[in-house]
Amino acid sequence: MTTSIAAITNSSLGLPEAWKQELSLQLVQDEMVISAVETDLDSKLHFKRGLIVLTNQRVLSKSSEQTEWQSWDYGQGLQMRHHDHAGVGHLELLNQANLLAHWRFTLGQNLLVIRLMDAFNDQIHEHLTGKPVEKAEQNVCPSCKAILEQDQEECPVCTKVIHTPPSTWTLFRLWRFARPYKISLIIGFTLMFLGTLAHMIPRYLTKPLTDKVLIPYQSGEHVETSLAVMYIGGLLGAAILAWLLSWGKTYILALVSERIGADLRTTTYEHLLKLSLEYFGSKRTGDLMSRIGSESDRICVYLSLHLLDFATDVLMFLMTAVFLLQINVKLALVTLLPLPLIAWAIHMVRDRLRTGFEKIDRVWGEVTNVLADTIPGVRVVKAFAQEKREATRFREANKHNLAVNDKLNKVWSLFSPIVTFLTDLGILVVWAFGIWQVAHTEITVGELVATIALISNFYGRIDSMSRIVSATQKTASAAKRIFDILDHVSSVPEPQNPVKINEVKGQIELREVGFRYGNRAVNRNVNLNIQPGEMIGLVGHSGSGKSTLVNLICRFYDVAEGAILLDGVDIRSFAVADYRSNIGLVLQEPFLFFGTIADNIAYGKPNATREEIIASARAAHAHEFILRLPQGYDSMVGERGQGLSGGERQRISIARALLIDPRILIMDEATSSVDSETEKEIQKALDNLVKGRTTIAIAHRLSTLHKADRLVVLDRGEVVEVGSHDDLMAKQGAYFKLYEAQARNAAALAVGGE
Repeated sequence: MTTSIAAITNSSLGLPEAWKQELSLQLVQDEMVISAVETDLDSKLHFKRGLIVLTNQRVLSKSSEQTEWQSWDYGQGLQMRHHDHAGVGHLELLNQANLLAHWRFTLGQNLLVIRLMDAFNDQIHEHLTGKPVEKAEQNVCPSCKAILEQDQEECPVCTKVIHTPPSTWTLFRLWRFARPYKISLIIGFTLMFLGTLAHMIPRYLTKPLTDKVLIPYQSGEHVETSLAVMYIGGLLGAAILAWLLSWGKTYILALVSERIGADLRTTTYEHLLKLSLEYFGSKRTGDLMSRIGSESDRICVYLSLHLLDFATDVLMFLMTAVFLLQINVKLALVTLLPLPLIAWAIHMVRDRLRTGFEKIDRVWGEVTNVLADTIPGVRVVKAFAQEKREATRFREANKHNLAVNDKLNKVWSLFSPIVTFLTDLGILVVWAFGIWQVAHTEITVGELVATIALISNFYGRIDSMSRIVSATQKTASAAKRIFDILDHVSSVPEPQNPVKINEVKGQIELREVGFRYGNRAVNRNVNLNIQPGEMIGLVGHSGSGKSTLVNLICRFYDVAEGAILLDGVDIRSFAVADYRSNIGLVLQEPFLFFGTIADNIAYGKPNATREEIIASARAAHAHEFILRLPQGYDSMVGERGQGLSGGERQRISIARALLIDPRILIMDEATSSVDSETEKEIQKALDNLVKGRTTIAIAHRLSTLHKADRLVVLDRGEVVEVGSHDDLMAKQGAYFKLYEAQARNAAALAVGGE
């Protein structure tokens, strides 16, 4: 019954050695392992290791609780069935009559189980037909062997986040924001060119001033005073002209850079709002705030200061080179000797700076994430006396940020002095060569002095230009993080030719609707037809897919399978904003913005009159408590509704939904987090809100859904029962069990309370 362990080792299954050794004892001659998955839960959902193995002849299985291996030969009627529920995956092996085996696992194993099922189906097909399954060539991850989608280059299992070092070329993408200001940019750069030219005049006048005024005067020769005045006047005039031109170009280009930064922030924020909820689910609030705030500000500073200085340095550098060549070619060529070494130093440090600054940005995001977590949640922090813990958390994040900066500063602190040393060395070489040329009468003292003045400026510009490397890499990193947002495409796209919504009747139809979070199936094969004005209650265990179904109807996500229709038209055919303007949403945890009560009620209809706002508040049974506030409807609401009770916040959110007069109403656990007395008030408000509208309600307390026309019972993402409360109770099926279980819990709590 034994075979070579090579049959297992060569299969690259990545199994622990203990399993390999044990499995090798079970394989018969010529039996090869096709696929295997290690399960990690037992029947009681405790963490226990087990193994499912497919060979070319049978299915093998063993758990850590069992002493013997189980085996099932391939045959007619043998099948595998897979589903997942509430974070636990289930795999069943059945024949035509019985359930043969049942395995449970966490969803981290889900992809591997799906692959194992595909291999199982292939083996069954080959066993029954005698022919192997013909399959198109598939891309497979070399690490985890997960099957990749077509044209998918990165494995989502192995690589949750790919940090690509930013490229300096990313900065050129900012041109789309600069294009509207090209006239101002042309004027600004023209003034820069003229200003740089004016800065060069004093250095060029040094030569005649030395040769025609200073040296003759020192030698006792007569020098015309007017000649000296003319040169000094030229120096003064050039300085004034350079100052005026510099002021003009700085002012114009600073205005342009501020507008580019403002447009960048606005465009990024507007694009962010267009992205689906799926994007925000994988991002931290502090990180997104940092990108739109500090990163765009860094780009603005770079454009208005660093880039402007760099452009001036480049112009000054080129003009200085021209003047040097005009004065003395040999001396000009000697000046260029340090340039290759400086270029090499810049090249060596550039990549380290680029990756270093990108890492600094990510680490700084960790710091802002702590702030974004704790400041809005400061009440919870204080309630659980976790101030020290959060302070330690911030201190650690700040310490990490400091360590990353220190590491990069070691590179930068070494680079900058090297460039300065090379430029100083270059000036010494020019002095030495220039003195030799004066001694051999190849140049005059005035030419040497003018050359030294120009060279000092020349090397000063090289030193300044080298420092732009740091600012450029920081800005490239910032630009990459912003363009990461702008390049992200919403998973809820706008249609190219949207269907116009005229009058909404409110009929909603779900056809074979399915949805997955990653590799986890949440809803599947959901069919439901909701008539205009009908109230539907969604019930089921936690994790049964109720809220996900509501999110799909609101089109916060798009269905993975099937379609959702409004009045017979696929909702993906409508413009997203037009479609959602017909939906009123009342959430379990209502969100209120910082502002007045009136502003919060009118959020969905900003141009609403005070009379309309009050009428909505009356219908929501909120008018009385609002009038008891110090400034009534003008009372300020704290951030996230602080200062109001849960019931008061909920009634304001109901008033907000009433004001837009939606044809479709979605209520997600609207009364689950309030006491019974407050629930009665909210229920009165909800009765007003429901009238004449197609309503879909999720309720934690099943007793609150008695007024629903139909109840839809969900289990493991599928619709298992539909009917009225009385009909479903009479069936004594899934709804009956839910209702009875909730009634027993309520009775037990009542007895405990007594």
